[in-house]
Amino acid sequence: MKIDKFRAKYSDADQLKKYAEDLVKIYKSEKQKRKELKAANVELHKAYLETIYRLAIAAEYRDEDTGDHIIRIGRYSALIAKKLRISDIKPEDILYAAPMHDIGKIGIPDNILLKPGKLTDEEFDIVKSHTTIGAKILSNSNAKKIMLAEQIALSHHEKWNGQGYPNGLSGEDIPLAARIVAVVDVFDALTSKRPYKKSFPVEVALNIMKKERGQHFDPDVLDIFLANIDRILKIMGSVKKDDFFAFKLSLE
Repeated sequence: MKIDKFRAKYSDADQLKKYAEDLVKIYKSEKQKRKELKAANVELHKAYLETIYRLAIAAEYRDEDTGDHIIRIGRYSALIAKKLRISDIKPEDILYAAPMHDIGKIGIPDNILLKPGKLTDEEFDIVKSHTTIGAKILSNSNAKKIMLAEQIALSHHEKWNGQGYPNGLSGEDIPLAARIVAVVDVFDALTSKRPYKKSFPVEVALNIMKKERGQHFDPDVLDIFLANIDRILKIMGSVKKDDFFAFKLSLE
């Protein structure tokens, strides 16, 4: 039946030519629609990632070194994830999730967060609450990067030996992404100037961290970090304040 209708409609060469032209028009139209849809999805993805990054900046806007810090944390973490060669965490995901590790600092008062002297026990308890505040801010999302960021925000101050906070997790009970960020965050903190301290030379920082292998840090993650210290230092030297939105998987 359908063949008969086709023959009736396109019974001569001119009609067949018109049919072919119609098919080409339909194909071009569909191709253009797919192109526009792809472009829209790319823009949506960019907007999503930029929103994540701005959220991370908002968490630490009171710190002059914020932009540099969160870029370094993202790139260091992506490098370690890549070198671990694991399927659970994609480098791109942790590249964007790791910068939100301290998003809970939004809830910490300036007079405590930026205090130049030693914190009292009560003040330190308030600072520690940034982990649970951050996890709450990021909770109930179905987006992979946000879900990963929630894990990191909650657990990046846990320690391999169970002496960290907020839940006293130990060993592999600590999410791997949080174990990665624990290493790079401490390194960045040690080698960066803070209101309450000067920056440590890299060698001094590394010696401090080596002593915490199997105590504060996952031994395997720390070993990967140390084995790639040259690339870590290259990243450190390449980050600039103008790089706020220059997240790239290329870590060269």
